[in-house]
Amino acid sequence: MYIDTHSHIYDEAFDADRELVFERAIEAGVETILLPNTDETTIKPMMDFYESHIDNCKVMMGLHPEGVKEDYKRHLAVIEKEMERDCWVGVGEIGLDLYWDKTFEKQQVEVLKEQLRWAKQLSLPVSLHTREAFDLMFKVLEHEQDGSLKGVFHCFNGTEEQANIAISLGFHLGLGGVITYKNCDVKNFLANISLEKIILETDDPYLPPVPYRGKRNEPAYMVEVAKKIAEVKDIDIKEVARVTTDNARKLFNL
Repeated sequence: MYIDTHSHIYDEAFDADRELVFERAIEAGVETILLPNTDETTIKPMMDFYESHIDNCKVMMGLHPEGVKEDYKRHLAVIEKEMERDCWVGVGEIGLDLYWDKTFEKQQVEVLKEQLRWAKQLSLPVSLHTREAFDLMFKVLEHEQDGSLKGVFHCFNGTEEQANIAISLGFHLGLGGVITYKNCDVKNFLANISLEKIILETDDPYLPPVPYRGKRNEPAYMVEVAKKIAEVKDIDIKEVARVTTDNARKLFNL
């Protein structure tokens, strides 16, 4: 059995066949799907799907860094109000994204720090989005880590050094379809990373694994990620499923 620790199955990309996608996930052995929020517009569709699939889904609340613009304080206030619910298993998707635009870098850091503090206050793990911002992310985490902060570097695609720093700071690595790509460096050092520090994800509808590149990603495809990890580590895929599922259960208190 598997746990997809990062799925946007509530996204409009699935509007035409969402229930079929969910059924395929269950058939593929994906027993639990974690849904991260991105901004205030995704709260309702995420919660609608969660409430109708409550036995197989869990939810996180957070403001994605790409949602940090001029009016970020208003957006953050909406997210903070949502945090009063008691259904969350994590704070996410939060983080830093400087890939396209650094205009709001200072504000992204401010919003990240605030949400990290919520996580510590509520004893919840965080799902971190980090794009072109590893050094800055590590600086923030080193400052905020008091021994209670935990979580996952969602969709990790960094270097071996960055992987080791993330782990040393108390975080897991979330691995998805990217590790099946030819140009992904992570698989070159994956054998050196303890399986106990890895959890699986899809980030669907984005980043589909080989052999589904060019198509919409979905939770059922996560099995391809497990296959690649098993291949690189030269272990049975059942071991990958067992350990990564156990890791996710412990991290998110499932």
